[in-house]
Amino acid sequence: SSSPPSARPDEERREEALVVPASGSASWLQRVFEEARGDSQLSVVTAEPPPVTVVAVERYLAEAQPAAAAQYWYDVTLADGSCQERCYLAPRLNGLVQRAHLRAGVRVRLRRCSYRYEEKRLNYGFPCLEELEVACGAGPTPAAPPRGRPPPLRGDKKHYLPLWNNEDPYGDVWVHFTPENLNLTSLGQLEMTWRSKFHYDPLLVRVLHKSRLRYYGKPEKKMDMPYQAYFEVADGSGMMSMVLWNSLCPEWYNSMKVGTVLLLEQYAVKTSYPFKTKPTPGDSQMKRFATIEISLNVRDPPTKITIIPEEMVKPEWGLPEVKYRFITRSELDGLPNNHSCDVIGLVTFVGRAERARKKEHGEDFWLYRWVHAVDGTSDQPFILELFATSQPEVFEHIHPMTYLVCTQMRVVRDLTENPSSAIYLTTSNESQIFITGWHRGQPYTKDTKVRNFIQWTKTQNEVDQMEKAVIGGYYPFPRPPNNFLKYCKNNKVESVLKAIGETGKEIEDLHYREHKRIAVQGIISAIKCISCSNVAEETSEVELSQVQCLGLILYDILETEETERACGLWQSDLWAQVKDKLMKYLHHSTIFPESIPRKFDYVHRDLLMQQYNLHAAVHQPKETRTHRNISDFESASGLGYYEVTVLGINHDVAIDVAFLPLFCPDDPHLFQLEDVQNDTLLSCMSCIPASQQSATSNGRLPDMFPLSDEIVKAAMDLDGKHVVCILDICHLGDDKVEVFLSKIYRTVDPDVLDAM
Repeated sequence: SSSPPSARPDEERREEALVVPASGSASWLQRVFEEARGDSQLSVVTAEPPPVTVVAVERYLAEAQPAAAAQYWYDVTLADGSCQERCYLAPRLNGLVQRAHLRAGVRVRLRRCSYRYEEKRLNYGFPCLEELEVACGAGPTPAAPPRGRPPPLRGDKKHYLPLWNNEDPYGDVWVHFTPENLNLTSLGQLEMTWRSKFHYDPLLVRVLHKSRLRYYGKPEKKMDMPYQAYFEVADGSGMMSMVLWNSLCPEWYNSMKVGTVLLLEQYAVKTSYPFKTKPTPGDSQMKRFATIEISLNVRDPPTKITIIPEEMVKPEWGLPEVKYRFITRSELDGLPNNHSCDVIGLVTFVGRAERARKKEHGEDFWLYRWVHAVDGTSDQPFILELFATSQPEVFEHIHPMTYLVCTQMRVVRDLTENPSSAIYLTTSNESQIFITGWHRGQPYTKDTKVRNFIQWTKTQNEVDQMEKAVIGGYYPFPRPPNNFLKYCKNNKVESVLKAIGETGKEIEDLHYREHKRIAVQGIISAIKCISCSNVAEETSEVELSQVQCLGLILYDILETEETERACGLWQSDLWAQVKDKLMKYLHHSTIFPESIPRKFDYVHRDLLMQQYNLHAAVHQPKETRTHRNISDFESASGLGYYEVTVLGINHDVAIDVAFLPLFCPDDPHLFQLEDVQNDTLLSCMSCIPASQQSATSNGRLPDMFPLSDEIVKAAMDLDGKHVVCILDICHLGDDKVEVFLSKIYRTVDPDVLDAM
């Protein structure tokens, strides 16, 4: 068995923090930190600092602070070629991490640092990073930080959190445990007798369902490991909830898999929490004991847990087998909303990892991505919304051409809201996901529909499937409903409409890979069709402003409507009258390489997965066998995109946003074009015009494409009319933020004016 984590965190912290280098040490970092510690102000400003490499950026819960203070702190490990040093990041610099400027693998210059002592401890202090500058260029690859790292530098927390969400296990503290002892018992009559006992007989159960981890740490609460995970366990008499608490989570969570047999001793029994989620059992006849739950904790009493290897499990114990509710894609359309099911499919599309804020203005996020998978029973794919399931080693390695299994998924459909919208599946609290390489030994491998799927894959041409495979990019799903009133009803934000002038603040407040959908009211005033050859690589703000000024000059020069259309431009008469008198003009029509879905290249799958996952907390050197970047991979959609100018309804502000026509000729079902058919302008713009389809035959792409007659007509129908525009905004790291037009609502449509 693996030994538990060290019980001496303070000693570990002290040994690392108070290491003083010998005189004449070659480490620049150690010399600077020693100088700061010896200064009367405990601070030093460096002169001509050399670039150092960020090895790791690690997050942990802050101590209770004033309301405006940061909820989380960060430790940063720096390497100067001679040594590695952990440093505390001044909280005012947290934004560098939250927007992915400061990340593992980048080079920085340390302009100012200080040394901080903990007043409630003896002989303990640590360096603090006060001013940093991100340096250009890559340096030598530092060695990976050693395993068994000490606890966080500041405060009394014993562990780090994952960098981008709270659901994933992170760090060496999460160990795997192998049992050595075996005792036999049964569930018996626990539910009927638990009130009359103080000590309970051992239980022998099988895990049927497993929830994602829940982190419930708060700055004002002092707990070492504020984690919780629910399991549903069963024996021959029925099924009951089991809760794993606190420091038992890192020790046991990874080992307690669906199908695992457990011997439980010295556990507690408590009344069930009434509001927890409940998975749908594979066996509908199984009795559920819902009034009580088994509680496993490190104390009161200290629970003893033993895992029984599957080869030692005997049939006479009467433990139930894990059963599933697999469906095929052809069966999905007939299922009701919220129906629970399991699916298996061949992955054809994997979206980038994105984050959604759990609470408005909070620092906690859900991590998720969209995936398509096919099973051969329909020409339509499964559309899967996969939230992190506390399986980062699987979630981060989903790629096209892998076999994907998702359990305890929920059907999402609402025919009253949007009859034409595509049905999709989303994860539940008890969902588990598995990909190729993780299927061996899983209970579902015996399921008939799983075996039928495997037989189907043997009949498929791998080359044909590979041609349809797509990864990453902007993915506008689920589509907004057809009616704006229904859009308002489904939003949790009190005020649905944002003023165009407020859009800049919304964008400024985004964190790295945060996706948000906002609604603004305005007037469609100009449309321009631009070639994807103009996609920004590392475009600076100065370059962007130059491009935008060039566009404005092109507007004062163009003389006739025919000339404008030939150059890919339409503008309204109103726009021509007011564009030079605006109080504010926001330019957010730039799209980036990360915005464009790419054809999947299996040879370079590791590079592509790295690009579309989140930045790692600890530096992971890129593979040296390839020097390609994301722009080198073929686009899976059209050759151009649109810049749409939305004028404020008071004619004093305007914003340029982008619209990306998503159409994959190799897989027409990928982007669900039927969802924009009731939106005339966006429907026309979603079609790939003949001018784009023939452009590749000429070699180099033109800078702009002509606008089609259908687009001009649809735009003129909206000329001067007030509309509501739904915008998808996402922070891509550094200063890159994409803003895409997703939906246009007419305010004169039925019931909309009444709602205002």
